[in-house]
Amino acid sequence: MSIQWEGLIFFLACLDMEQTHQFYHEILGLPLYKDQGLCRIYEVPGGGKVGFCTHMKIAKNEKSPIITMLTQDVDGAYERLVEAGLTPLHPPQENPRFRIYHFFVHDPNGYLVEVQRFL
Repeated sequence: MSIQWEGLIFFLACLDMEQTHQFYHEILGLPLYKDQGLCRIYEVPGGGKVGFCTHMKIAKNEKSPIITMLTQDVDGAYERLVEAGLTPLHPPQENPRFRIYHFFVHDPNGYLVEVQRFL
């Protein structure tokens, strides 16, 4: 018997729900799927969902977790984040090791967000 999966939600803790909402909904444009009060879940076009909860403790280190957003318009995403007042770690660049074009920025909770496309 095979399990019929209906989707995936990845939950992370957040410090400030409104700042987190502004980053993921207003700046990145992820649709709000469900507001549960202590948690908000955002739909990721192309598949899956990411949720942020205020009742959890943030667990992260320098390199994890990494939230990777896929887009063909990496340069446009970079410009949008800069226009919103954010400071990415570096401009979009090619990474030959992984054959990607990408950049990183921190979200309001300190999580590393990568914006990339596969080459």
